[in-house]
Amino acid sequence: MKARSLLSLLVLMPALVAGSPSRPAPKPILGVDPAYIQTATSPCKDFYGFANGAFDRVAIPGEYASYGVNQEIDERNFTLLKGILEASARRGGARGSVGQRVGDFYAAGMDEVRIEKAGLKPLAPVFRSIQAVKTPRDLVAELGRLHALGVPAGFSFGVQVDDKDSSAMIASFYQGGLGLPERDYYLRPGKEADEIRQAYQRHIASIFTLAGDGPAVAQAKAVKVLALETRLAQASKTLVDLRDPQANYHKVARRDLGALAAIDWDTYFAAVALPAAEAHVLVGQPEFFKALAGLLGSEPMEDWRTYLRWHMLRSASPFLGRAFVSENFAFYGKVLSGTTELRPRWKRVLTAADRALGEDLGQLYVKTAFSPAAKERALKMVHFHKEAMRARILAADWMVEATKAQALKKLDTMRSKVGYPDRWRDYSGLKVSRQSFLANVQTASAFEFRRRMAKLGKPVDRSEWFMTPQTNNAYYDPSLNEMCFPAGILQPPFFDEKADDASNYGALASTIGHELTHGFDDQGRQYDWQGNLKDWWTAEDAQRFEARANHIVKQYEAFEVLPGLHINGKQTLGENIADIGGLRVSYEAFKLAIQGKSPANINGFTPDQRFFIAFAQGWRTNQRPEALRLGVTTDVHSPVRWRVLGPVADFPEFRKAFGCEAPPAGQARTAIW
Repeated sequence: MKARSLLSLLVLMPALVAGSPSRPAPKPILGVDPAYIQTATSPCKDFYGFANGAFDRVAIPGEYASYGVNQEIDERNFTLLKGILEASARRGGARGSVGQRVGDFYAAGMDEVRIEKAGLKPLAPVFRSIQAVKTPRDLVAELGRLHALGVPAGFSFGVQVDDKDSSAMIASFYQGGLGLPERDYYLRPGKEADEIRQAYQRHIASIFTLAGDGPAVAQAKAVKVLALETRLAQASKTLVDLRDPQANYHKVARRDLGALAAIDWDTYFAAVALPAAEAHVLVGQPEFFKALAGLLGSEPMEDWRTYLRWHMLRSASPFLGRAFVSENFAFYGKVLSGTTELRPRWKRVLTAADRALGEDLGQLYVKTAFSPAAKERALKMVHFHKEAMRARILAADWMVEATKAQALKKLDTMRSKVGYPDRWRDYSGLKVSRQSFLANVQTASAFEFRRRMAKLGKPVDRSEWFMTPQTNNAYYDPSLNEMCFPAGILQPPFFDEKADDASNYGALASTIGHELTHGFDDQGRQYDWQGNLKDWWTAEDAQRFEARANHIVKQYEAFEVLPGLHINGKQTLGENIADIGGLRVSYEAFKLAIQGKSPANINGFTPDQRFFIAFAQGWRTNQRPEALRLGVTTDVHSPVRWRVLGPVADFPEFRKAFGCEAPPAGQARTAIW
């Protein structure tokens, strides 16, 4: 995945309404866990069911939309981080110290009495500013002020690496401004979609009622908000269209923005303090901003004020009193994800602390959670993965030598970040107190916005991390041509320095192999070795790549997730390429790692079988139907079962390991890497 250019600390609905169960996490098992294997299921017919079938009996905790191996890791990380935060809150620390910041942030978030007493007072200055909006110019200025607070109303604005000049940072504009997860929620026909829109409108009205409006006024406001957001959705591109980096790159001279979209850009730039020296900006979707310009002038200012007030309330609700938190969860947790219970407060506050002070917290986390020996072994695994990818590139009979040479150059220059940063982020300019949880969140969001704006005009900082060390995830960034594997994901069962190679390499096929392959998926392949969006393929090789990619699209679109609900093969193409290629690269890396060794069978399974079982068990998850539908609609990843079934299909080494017959010729799958 690529880190986004603007991370809002206030827009945390999914993170704050769906989380880890409050019960203790299971003790991690070294490598493959035989307890979840269902031997009655044929590995050749349903490998996910074979490796994870017994896990189906595990109930999904009420506070979770999905529960599986990732949530078990999250739970262990949560427990460790809770201890760190509670100790910091008890001890305090010198003003401006790491302990003081994280301790006071956590203490403020846990002080429910103070939060209830404050009510909406922390938002009063913002509401006064919104109420003063009388003209389109006022409106544009207010959008800028809200963006500086991390509230992405109207559209998204941020600072990122220039896709076509990876040595420079540039300001960027992107479609946005929606309260539902994705444009199709507003536009998709059908009873289910109508019910979600109606529930969303009721939710908006409920929030306005909590904020002091009478029921009739609140309902009228909700109608206006939904209508305005629907207009924005109609102007927005689909997730499939957003996956084309060339089609979403438009570098525009600052002086020419007015010709692109009739918006008072100078007023906006003043509100966000964009330096005058920035002569160019990126506009991802020009047609969206043309439509937005029309709406800024045509829609009544009263409707826009209502919209702005709604987005401020929506963003702040997770950090307000119980009534707002409960209503926020009722829609974003229950309706959208099927979650039935709100996470414990300490986990919600911990999540907010992680987003606000991630590397402060990370410094304390890695001291106990990630050893130098673990980092050394992980780096060695990355090395073997790169060597395996090298072999696959050289063996690709559909690529000419010129294209292979460029691919190898990109592979050789790909950087790897493992565990935690070499240099920690400086939060000394961020003031945190125990007086107001919401004020701390807003202050942290504004601090982060200024930090990102300060990057403009400076060289790209290639040492920066876009995930905290405690994050259970990983990413590949095409603009920087780098992979990042935080300490938080290098935990059992994905990785254990004491486990056998088969288990580690199999489980990390979904991490190291996956992220490495992203550098050469349908998006990543469009970036060169320096991270520039530049075509380095021969026309013939590009056509052959697209032909193979189209086979993968068709393969995944045949997968029926729920009755009548199929995977969108184009929307998930990049992740599917990385899943398929990642498994194959990791398998060959595993073989490199055990050269000259004779690994023993364990629990009756051969090393190759353990490799594939570890891969499948790395995806074991039980998921609510609502969450499954949400993922198919809004996620660029396939659902977990098919992240196993897709990659093992027509994999000769898998068939050999389990004695499976080859599929008929007409059903053969196509791999790219």
